[in-house]
Amino acid sequence: MTLPPLPEESFQRVLCVVAHPDDMEYGASAAVARWTARGIEVGYLLLTRGEAGMPNPPEETARLRVAEQRAACAVVGVEHLTVLEHPDGVLVYGLDLRRDICREIRRYQPDVVLGTGYDIETPYGFDQADHRAAGLATLDAIRDAGNRWVFPEQIEDEGLAPHAVRWYIVRGHAGSATHGVEVTGEPLRRGVASLEAHAAYLAALPDHPAPEDIIPTFTAVSGKAMGVEHAVLFRAHDLQAPVDFSAETGQN
Repeated sequence: MTLPPLPEESFQRVLCVVAHPDDMEYGASAAVARWTARGIEVGYLLLTRGEAGMPNPPEETARLRVAEQRAACAVVGVEHLTVLEHPDGVLVYGLDLRRDICREIRRYQPDVVLGTGYDIETPYGFDQADHRAAGLATLDAIRDAGNRWVFPEQIEDEGLAPHAVRWYIVRGHAGSATHGVEVTGEPLRRGVASLEAHAAYLAALPDHPAPEDIIPTFTAVSGKAMGVEHAVLFRAHDLQAPVDFSAETGQN
């Protein structure tokens, strides 16, 4: 079955929540390039500065990686970038992380939140611990953001308001995805360029494939699931859709 496109015609503002600088650039940024070109506002929330990702001293690495992330954002039209300072490599799932993500959701007020997966095992091997912590905390923070009695100090002291997110989407693959975004052409070119913006980080990774090789390869495989040349795949959840209890009970 050919996967349908995401209902991006209804998207107005997307918040992408990831653990590190460069996490968005492994394919998802090509979808972001398409969205921003269509007038959809996209913001990034990075939970760490990526200071444990290179052999340089941590503070030097953090400055370098955040600067490269800003350059990568510019390539795909992202103007809103928030970078938190949770510790890289040992990101901890818990109330502190949920609180910070919830705050950004309430502040940015997206109708779509793009998060990362929280499964231990993926088609590409075991996922990194920070990614899993970020993914689960993001999922919970989406619900937190809509409940005025969760982190109420953000409402009472910071002037924020509860906010209900419509769509929760996570990168997927052909076996798990529900929707896709075609990125053939200019979005793919900009997606490749956004990963190239992380030049110093990539130079520190032995034998890392060139962005112009790795990203089109990923998106070409995903494109087959949509019947297009290049695509990025997602698992999409409409959080405001009525619950279908008949699916659970087996009733018709």
